[in-house]
Amino acid sequence: MIGRIVRSIDFERVLGAPTQARSSHFAVHHLAGVPSQPARPLPAADKRELSTGAAPEAGISVDDSSPPVPVSGVWLGAVVPKRHARRAVTRSLLKRQIRAAADRQECLTSGLWVVRLRAPFDGARFKSAASNALRDTARDELDAVLAAAVRRQAAA
Repeated sequence: MIGRIVRSIDFERVLGAPTQARSSHFAVHHLAGVPSQPARPLPAADKRELSTGAAPEAGISVDDSSPPVPVSGVWLGAVVPKRHARRAVTRSLLKRQIRAAADRQECLTSGLWVVRLRAPFDGARFKSAASNALRDTARDELDAVLAAAVRRQAAA
């Protein structure tokens, strides 16, 4: 199972790493490691008193219940900027295609992976934002660029 990168600091770390593979529209970045841990909540003694009175004590708080980040695994992030895909439906389609392409890759090495849209698709060629032609073109290109990134990781 592939986890998702959600924190901006993790995206910055991975995008600071060299590009593993690129195509005419996508770039793939990889960084060995795990996502950063979320900030730890303050101990109960350091919490300030509420001006509205004491808060009711009911079970464990959401911040305290987050599971620790595993020490190994594969995490994926997708960067689809608005300047390259103006319509939300296009951005959503490309993000779904990125996640599906990563699921199809069986040999992703553990670590953080980010797939970035680096150039827009031709609006004259792809009239509809969610056309089958755009979906098929993006899928084929993503499969090729992720396979190239996996081969480069295996060679390293």
